[in-house]
This record gives sequence, C-alpha cells and structure tokens, in this order.
Amino acid sequence: MNDVMEQRGNHWLAGAGLRPTRQRLALAALLVGDGENRHVTAESLYEAAHASGESVSLATVYNTLKAFCDAGLLREITIDGSKSYFDTDISDHPHYYWEDTGAFTDAPVEELQIRNLPPAPQGSTISGVDVVIRLRRT
Repeated sequence: MNDVMEQRGNHWLAGAGLRPTRQRLALAALLVGDGENRHVTAESLYEAAHASGESVSLATVYNTLKAFCDAGLLREITIDGSKSYFDTDISDHPHYYWEDTGAFTDAPVEELQIRNLPPAPQGSTISGVDVVIRLRRT
C-alpha cells in the first residue's frame, strides 16, 4: 500500500474518532485509500487484505467492519438475512443486487421516489430505509 492510501485511511478513522490500530489502518486504506466508494463483503475485504500482504484474521475483519459501521463510517446492507455488503457511501441511495452473480452496485437515485412510509411502531423511530432492487438476467 502506498502512503496516500494510508493517509486517507488514517484521516477517515480520525474523523470518526476511532483509534488507528494496525489492522484498522490497513483495512481503512483498502476501503477508502483510493478515494473511490466501494461495496465489500467481509470475505472480499479479507481476501484483498491478504492479497496486499496484510495479516488479519477473518474474525478481525468482521469485528473491524462492525466498528466502522458503529462509528458511522460504513453502511451495512443485508441480503436475505444472510449476506451483508458494506458500503463506503453512507448517503441514502438504492442498490442493485444481481442474483446470478451476487454483484452489488449502486442504482441511480434520481428516479427513486419513496412517497410514504408506514409509521414506526410505538416506542421506536425509523433509522433508515434500504432499497435493494434485485436483478436477474433474461
């Protein structure tokens, strides 16, 4: 990893007040070091870390992704209750999920309209709405 990627990762962590451990810095650099938004799974980030020469366990990747989500750095989107994608773009926007390949990409937000949401049950508030548009090749 180069110095620019590491600096971006360090700045990203510092902005959320997270302690910059070696593992957090390495994973942050992979997530935001090039300045691009991305969608990852814990497994794909684990593979990227090992490909870059970082020694982290899959459990560390899961724990770090959870810490990043808790700090507001990432957004977790769960598919079918079993597969989670982590998005570095935390703004409200829809996604495409390609059922045949498992690819997960941003969908254009310009056409999306959510007119009404049902009221939240008593004692709760709506914290967000995830829109995932499932696609199947024809």
